Amino acid sequence: MRASIAFVVCLLAWGSNALALNPALDVAQYAHATWTVRDGFTKGAVKSITQTPDGYLWLGTDYGLLRFDGVRTVEWHPPAGQPLPSTDIWSVLAARDGALWIGTAKGLVRWQAGQLTQYDELTGRVIWRIFQDHDNTIWASGSGVPAGRLCAIRDREVRCEGDDGRLGYGVIGMREDREGNLWLGVSAGIWRWRPGTPAFFPIPGATDITQDFAEDRDGQLLLSTTRGLWRFMAGRAEAYSLGSAIEPMDAGQLLRDRDGALWVATKRGLVHTYEGHADTFTQADGLSSNIVWALFEDREGSIWVGTTNGLDRFRDVSVWTLSDKQGSPNRGEVFSVRAAPDGGMWLSSRAGLDRWENGRVTAYRAQAQPAVANVARQVVAQGFPRGTVGALLADQRGRIWMATATSIGYLERDRYVAVGTAGPYVVRSMAEDTRGNVWMAEQTAGLLQIAPGGQVAATRWSALGHDDFATAMTADRARGGVWLGFWNGGIGHFQGGERRDRLTAPQGLGAGRVSHLRFDADGSLWVATEHGLSHVRDGHATTLTTRNGLPCDTVHWVIDDDTGSLWLNTACGLVRLERGDVEAWIADPRRAINAAVFDSSDGVRLTNLNPNGYDPFVARSPNGQIWFVGVDGVQVLDPRHLASNAIPPPVHIEQIVADHKGTDLPADGRSRVDLPALTRDLQIDYTALSFVEPGRNRFRYKLEGYDRDWQDAGGRRQAFYTNLPPRDYRFRVLASNNSGVWNDTGAVLDFSVAPAYYQTTWFLALSGGVIATLVWAAHRVRLRMVETHQREITALNERMMKAQEQERIRIAGELHDGVMQEMLAVTMMVGSVKRRIPGDSDARATLDKMQQKLIQAGTDLRQLSHDLHPPLLQEAGLPKAVQGYCEQFSSASGIPVECHADDSVGELSRGAALALFRIVQEALGNAAKHAQASRITVRLTRADGTVTLSVADDGTGLDRSRLATGGGLGLVMMRERASQLNGTFDIKSVPGRGSTIRVTIPFR
Repeated sequence: MRASIAFVVCLLAWGSNALALNPALDVAQYAHATWTVRDGFTKGAVKSITQTPDGYLWLGTDYGLLRFDGVRTVEWHPPAGQPLPSTDIWSVLAARDGALWIGTAKGLVRWQAGQLTQYDELTGRVIWRIFQDHDNTIWASGSGVPAGRLCAIRDREVRCEGDDGRLGYGVIGMREDREGNLWLGVSAGIWRWRPGTPAFFPIPGATDITQDFAEDRDGQLLLSTTRGLWRFMAGRAEAYSLGSAIEPMDAGQLLRDRDGALWVATKRGLVHTYEGHADTFTQADGLSSNIVWALFEDREGSIWVGTTNGLDRFRDVSVWTLSDKQGSPNRGEVFSVRAAPDGGMWLSSRAGLDRWENGRVTAYRAQAQPAVANVARQVVAQGFPRGTVGALLADQRGRIWMATATSIGYLERDRYVAVGTAGPYVVRSMAEDTRGNVWMAEQTAGLLQIAPGGQVAATRWSALGHDDFATAMTADRARGGVWLGFWNGGIGHFQGGERRDRLTAPQGLGAGRVSHLRFDADGSLWVATEHGLSHVRDGHATTLTTRNGLPCDTVHWVIDDDTGSLWLNTACGLVRLERGDVEAWIADPRRAINAAVFDSSDGVRLTNLNPNGYDPFVARSPNGQIWFVGVDGVQVLDPRHLASNAIPPPVHIEQIVADHKGTDLPADGRSRVDLPALTRDLQIDYTALSFVEPGRNRFRYKLEGYDRDWQDAGGRRQAFYTNLPPRDYRFRVLASNNSGVWNDTGAVLDFSVAPAYYQTTWFLALSGGVIATLVWAAHRVRLRMVETHQREITALNERMMKAQEQERIRIAGELHDGVMQEMLAVTMMVGSVKRRIPGDSDARATLDKMQQKLIQAGTDLRQLSHDLHPPLLQEAGLPKAVQGYCEQFSSASGIPVECHADDSVGELSRGAALALFRIVQEALGNAAKHAQASRITVRLTRADGTVTLSVADDGTGLDRSRLATGGGLGLVMMRERASQLNGTFDIKSVPGRGSTIRVTIPFR
């Protein structure tokens, strides 16, 4: 159980913000709810009621102690090993310190902070009463034979008296008056027990027990006994009467509520009295039982009644009903209501005409009727028509016009004057224009006009362009004439014997029957229709419907209160529209409006039917109350005194259910609840302790760490979650009462879901470590495989290059030893032949050219043989070979070559050295043949495990299109040689600004 922190603040605000019942109403006019044994609410009688500071109601019954939140009851059981003396609970008391005192049939216990304390001094006794006085002493009365016992308990000290028999069998009633006197009710009298010496005062002629005490409005002590009520003044008791209709009564518990009304529990029902007026409420009226045990007023002002068959609650309402229960002579069949200028209210009904004034009734009838309790007087007016009185009108002369089936006329100074011919008549509505003409909408005859002199004229509905009839009418004080609203819809203005303006649904008016017309203070016209509330000004109509915020479209009538707010009677309840919202909507008909709805929980008798059809259905009395026709009588609303609950409800989290198994919540309200691993389904039960109308309490909750936003639960008192990840959580719940006042502190529950072993940190860390190790091992294996593969590829490439070099050496040898020797022989033979031919012979010149070509070819073959097999590379290594080749190339081509070769590169493997040397040869050759370079730079360096060769020239460069296709055969061969060594090949060239070739290979 978790108490809301805000509850303490609420307790301090009781005096100013708590609700209260309107004491002037009868019990039957309050909102009544009942919970019975038959419904399974309890197994036995509710004998005692209290409310603890956390907001719960506690009910002592024949079969145990119940905790009630307004919706659910929970049978309370003490912790294991701390049993109650008995489950038959006779009395309960919530002390100011939060302790719950429980009086059973076999002793007294106190429940506080999770501990049950039993008082041996009262063991075995029925605890009839428990009471806390002004200095926080607990008084407990235990019955006994031959003597009852009264114990005073303060802190840990217990003092008991009564063993001398002066308390008889025990104390039944206890009360502390406003002067601090403690009074005890016993057999045949009362004791003034504290302060000072106890004094006994007998009740003359009485042998019964004084069961309870109260005070009257003058501060005098009232006593309840089995023979009724007594008042104790100046040391003497005298009978106190509530009226012959109430007595005799067997009075039990008394309750003086916070507004001064006195409630009396009897064995014939519930008695309620205020300022001399008493009324009863019995099982025939809906009370759970006539035998009343307990009375209690909660912190919100509701009255709780415990009976042998269950529990009843009475609370205030915004709208109350005047029916035959309140002595109405019209048997609850009110057809029309009209305010009288002098403060009274006129009501028409099937019985006739009634005038209500200050709670008393004057009945006007055709003949005398049997006396009715609430009727102050009857008036038998000469000529008064028999039967139902329908529509009413109060004219400017103070006369009351009425219509019945047989007559139309008016009542003036208790005298009835008939006008016109005899009926039959069905008059729906009446109005008086500015000239004193009285207009009546008669269903068949048409529109009747009665002149001030009594002349009657009729205009048929067909002459007004209608095949139906008018159902509503109002006078136009500004323009004259009257406005009519019709059964099939539409309105029209009638003046000077003809129809003027007309508005229907196509012109913006609400469709369907017009049931009421009313002019606003600014001269605009309100029209209540089946499809909205229409506003008409300057011939233009706009209609307020559900699209603009109305709860439903069907509007029966409209009226304004003293503040200018509009009240509508609709099919779904009574609706209030604030004047500011109304004016904003009139200015912009597209905007929404805020509508406050009053329904059956506020006392409104809902009906989807249009009122009976006799206008007016509603009237405002001179004191500002709104009277209107209800289902079973006339209903009254006071806009200045609407029932409103300003107390935020305490909020509690009652239970957490994990996988359908309930878990006890910590008693301190602060500890965390630990849930087991792999919890799948989670249910959290919560409640709000506002008892005015628990069904209208609203909730929202949030699970911090899981829900992003607050969840709107409406009236649901449970939250559900599935498969929550293991972690710590905080559940928060807020609630509002029936008036929409929120407790923004709410209640909090901290809980955690334990992880399974495979969800723990150490398991995840270990699993991560194992996975990381496996990944690292796989990476190492893969790396070794790649390195092995690279070494194999490199070795293969080197073997291939070596094989290629061997092949070049073989070809160079064959060229040198074979082809060159043969060419040398041929050259020598040509020289020998040339010497034999005369010098001026053409053949000699030809042979001379042939010999020169053979010599050049031999030179070229010698260079080719040298290139295929550079001896310097084999003898001195790559740096020397590169430098030597650069010098040789520069000398042969005439192009200056700047060469820088790092000696440490000489340790490079033979295959890689041969490949780089071939790249140098190819790059220099390309620079000379294709780039037309005038200067070339060659650099061979070693750093960070790599060898880099760069060859840069200042020639013509290559265009981008040629680079994009890979270049010529020389570039392709250089790129392939670099790739075979697992190296990179890069060429940068800008047309007209030269080229740079860069090769980088791993050092081996």
